[in-house]
Amino acid sequence: KNGRFYGSFFCLFFALNKYNQTHYNQIINITQQSMNKSITTILFISLTFQFSSFAHENSKPNPTKSTQDINMSKISLKEDETECTEKNNWGTKLTYSPFGLGISLQTKYIWRGMEMMTEDAAPILFPTINYSWKGLYVYALGGYAINGKYAEVDLGISYTWKGFTLGLNDYYYPTVDSNQDKYFGGGKHTGHWLEACLTYTPKKVPVWATLSNFFYGADKYTDVDGKEKQAYSTYLEIGTYYDFLHSNRIAFAAGTTFNKSYYNGYEHDFSVCNLEIKYTYNVELKSGFILPLNVSYIYNPVFDKSFVNFTADFAF
Repeated sequence: KNGRFYGSFFCLFFALNKYNQTHYNQIINITQQSMNKSITTILFISLTFQFSSFAHENSKPNPTKSTQDINMSKISLKEDETECTEKNNWGTKLTYSPFGLGISLQTKYIWRGMEMMTEDAAPILFPTINYSWKGLYVYALGGYAINGKYAEVDLGISYTWKGFTLGLNDYYYPTVDSNQDKYFGGGKHTGHWLEACLTYTPKKVPVWATLSNFFYGADKYTDVDGKEKQAYSTYLEIGTYYDFLHSNRIAFAAGTTFNKSYYNGYEHDFSVCNLEIKYTYNVELKSGFILPLNVSYIYNPVFDKSFVNFTADFAF
């Protein structure tokens, strides 16, 4: 009996051990297969992510569009893809802001061929805020030299329709070294220069033309009889441009004045006062932000002066 008992016991032990070994091997095989599938999945996800990043970094905007068109395309894309249902503290639906802001830096303030700071010249900053809605554009701009020797405050409104832009600008030059200046006062001795401006920029032809006139304010001169008169300084600019990849651009412009005006020191009649060549290079960052950098060569035939000016524009 004892022999049969121990024999049966060893047979049962051997069978259980065999079963456990087989079950253990099955578990190992299943675990290894699962790990292999997991590793394959992880590698596939990693490669997909890397390829997507590579494609994003090397994707380039349409070279036929301007920088403004590219930015507007991005905004339109966001508006189409995302529909916000949240409300603001006034209870209205949250929408994209029509306001923009920016700041420009110029190494020397040159405007329409004119040197705006003839003494104590220094780089100048232009902070600006604007509002745009369809064809309407409203802005407020300041100009301040880093040495405190120059100040300017401009307000303007314009409307664009089918390539034509009609604008009204108020250029104001406060006295930087005195607190006697009055923004809404001054009468005949006001520091405001009011300008009407018409610009045409066709979409299919790479040209533009601007005609402007100072119709009120400090644009005055003294005639031969010693009387102070409104000069009505008029400026005409015609330009063209050539686009490269990534919206980089070279532009050529020529500006003239037709009468004794601010642009020729109130001493000449018809004068060519501005010849300019400008190259714009757009720095494209990975975040999608585009930073336009400009370098201009400017020659003023009236005063026989030339300048090389650098400008950086930060717009948000």
